[in-house]
Amino acid sequence: MKPRISLEHWRTLIAIVDFGGYAQAAAAVHKTQSSVTYAVNKIEADLGVKVFEIQGRRAVLTEAGQVVHRRAKQLIGEATLLEQSARAMAGDWKPVLKIAVDIAFPTQLLLRCLKNFAQERPQTHIELYESVIGGTEEAVRTRQVDLAICCGLPNGMPGDLLLRQPFVAAAHPDHSLHLLGRVLDYSDLARYRHLLIRETGTKRKRASHTVDSQQIWTVSNMATSIRAATMGMGFAWYPIDFIRNELASGALKVLPLVQSAERFADLYLVLANRDYAGPDERRLAKIICETASGVYPLSGNGQQAESAGGS
Repeated sequence: MKPRISLEHWRTLIAIVDFGGYAQAAAAVHKTQSSVTYAVNKIEADLGVKVFEIQGRRAVLTEAGQVVHRRAKQLIGEATLLEQSARAMAGDWKPVLKIAVDIAFPTQLLLRCLKNFAQERPQTHIELYESVIGGTEEAVRTRQVDLAICCGLPNGMPGDLLLRQPFVAAAHPDHSLHLLGRVLDYSDLARYRHLLIRETGTKRKRASHTVDSQQIWTVSNMATSIRAATMGMGFAWYPIDFIRNELASGALKVLPLVQSAERFADLYLVLANRDYAGPDERRLAKIICETASGVYPLSGNGQQAESAGGS
């Protein structure tokens, strides 16, 4: 079915709302007021709905018009994104590449990937956002970044499984939890200070590895949390890759939990716009997938998955 309304007419409707009237829209889009009026009349006639009603000297959206306006903005946004993405796919390398990486992804592995990419493309400016849980998902979903390494898949977005990161609960060997001298359950943990990493993003949700502790300290980065734990200030779940040195030196010790002593987080590489990714996003994604596969060969690396829709 061929659309009856052109994108130009939809842009005119949006301009009327954005600029507050027919005359203002005409000036903003460099058209005559009669052509603006014609665009609205055509939309209303072809769709069989009343989009605007005049209240005093103002054109106000009707209830149906509000729906039409909202969908028109989505349509124009998608059309603009399509054009930009197609140009990026066919064009040269970007001067700036933006990446969001969940802090559960091993830092040394990430830096190795970026180093390999920089050897091929030293001119590219890398902007790295180290994020936590929902903040990573938000950054790639809203296209604040070009690609992301997420702890889990954003709803409805495909991604490549990079690795499964094990988490363990740990505290200083002299922490009161260790001094109990027995296997622990969650009721034991609830009586002591839990060290948390603050989730990034505007919509924060309680992390799945937290407990209902009576005492909570929230910090902004992993290094601060680990340092606090080595000083006996609390316990936390940590990616085991991040505390190997502390465990080996005795600065931290894994808590003897009766259940869920080890937890896992699946880390995925997600492109903000997989269909229209440019050569730089695709090259860095390939480097990350291949490097992770070499370090974690048993993790199912490179397997594509797509999250289910809904919540």
